[in-house]
Amino acid sequence: MEDLLVPGRSVLLRKVLEPKPFRKTAYDLIGVRLKDQIVSVDSRLANRLVWEMLNAQTLEGFSKFSEIEPEHIFGNSRLDFLLRSKDGELCLLEVKSCTLVKNGKGLFPDAPTDRGRRHLKALMDARKGGYRASIVFIIQRVDAESFSPNDEVDPKFGRSLRRAVSMGVEVYAYTASFDGFRLSIGRKVPVEL
Repeated sequence: MEDLLVPGRSVLLRKVLEPKPFRKTAYDLIGVRLKDQIVSVDSRLANRLVWEMLNAQTLEGFSKFSEIEPEHIFGNSRLDFLLRSKDGELCLLEVKSCTLVKNGKGLFPDAPTDRGRRHLKALMDARKGGYRASIVFIIQRVDAESFSPNDEVDPKFGRSLRRAVSMGVEVYAYTASFDGFRLSIGRKVPVEL
């Protein structure tokens, strides 16, 4: 978040009502003001947004799935959702939160991510096992025109994502707007690998 957290920039904080003893602060950082938008930096909001859309059957390409199991264990990974349709189709879906945008391109990750590569491996294994497998990148800001893996920061993740796509893992990316309270889906943007 080096591009967002710079001196002089306004941030949004949320007071933690019941802080745990190990916490160092009484607040959570939830947003950063950037020009005419608030960028959400709470990765949990991306999962919550996708959860709501899956339940309402409004996420493009996933409306046929009526059963949703969050935090499904597959192999050695915990993936965000296992989806089941009435006709028996199974889909594993992973959601990733993206906050980095450079030159109009949403980039993930903003730091090396072994966990992200592990999730991609699980999705590839799922494809081999006959599952539909998908990953959705929620770009938690409105100024992205496309999405790409951040090869400069984590070339291994980029290679893994390209390999996953070659094996049939579906990749989607959406912008989202944040008003300080709620994250709302924006538009689908092209994925450029």
